[in-house]
Amino acid sequence: MSFLQLLIIAIVQGITEFLPISSSGHLILTGKMFDEDQGPLIDVAVHVGSLLAIIVYFFKDVLVLARGGFASIGIGASAPNAPAERSLFWWIVLGTIPAVAFGLSIKMGLFNGIATDVFGVEIVDDDLMASIRFTDLIAFNLIFYGVLLGIADWVGKEVKSFEQMTWRDGLIVGLAQALAIIPGTSRSGVTMTAARFLGYTRVEAARFSFLLSIPAVAGAGVLIVPEIFEAGTALALDALIAGALTFVAAFATMAFLMNFLKKASMLIFVIYRIAMGIGLLWFL
Repeated sequence: MSFLQLLIIAIVQGITEFLPISSSGHLILTGKMFDEDQGPLIDVAVHVGSLLAIIVYFFKDVLVLARGGFASIGIGASAPNAPAERSLFWWIVLGTIPAVAFGLSIKMGLFNGIATDVFGVEIVDDDLMASIRFTDLIAFNLIFYGVLLGIADWVGKEVKSFEQMTWRDGLIVGLAQALAIIPGTSRSGVTMTAARFLGYTRVEAARFSFLLSIPAVAGAGVLIVPEIFEAGTALALDALIAGALTFVAAFATMAFLMNFLKKASMLIFVIYRIAMGIGLLWFL
């Protein structure tokens, strides 16, 4: 795989994973542009790069969640902040369960019949994300969830922070995150939409979304590992380059978005999603 291809894949993954504009839709289109599958090893590498970027950027928050996890098993449970940190840890766990359940159901092929009956398409090799037959669905989701993001950002109050998360908020945003396995929805976009409807500020909605994505991104990478062994892939250098480039792109994107949302609304992302969705329907 050429360096240019690795660079484009890394930039697309790093930017679109965290901006509310759909990483899956962009990565599918990137693969069609090169007319070459990037392979499971590169998939894992870009997920690892994204995951490391989240951990580094939100290191203090990750430490809080880690302490909450340890407090749950009795380590440091007597610390003054332990109850609050333990709650945040378990609300993140609760919010992860819907995405895990939905993802495993897809991998097991449980939704093949529904996809055929409702959308008129068949999931190829039980892999919803790889099927270009879902291009129309990608376009529809870009537009629909883009409009929904705009409504949530317009009507949502700006009163809550991540530290005020409750089990109800964690579950609602987690259920929204489960929808993101369908291409074009955008994991960050749909979770920010849910968080804004719940009254989180724009910055805190993004923070909530990114921290909730840690187990989701890690899990997505783990699910691909068996495919590496099956394929006997040996592109270690390409994977290392892709992972490093994705880390840089993802970190820069998070820094940009967190600063951007302090002084601007989500409108630019809403316009982009609608324009891209219409463009896909017209072009393809």
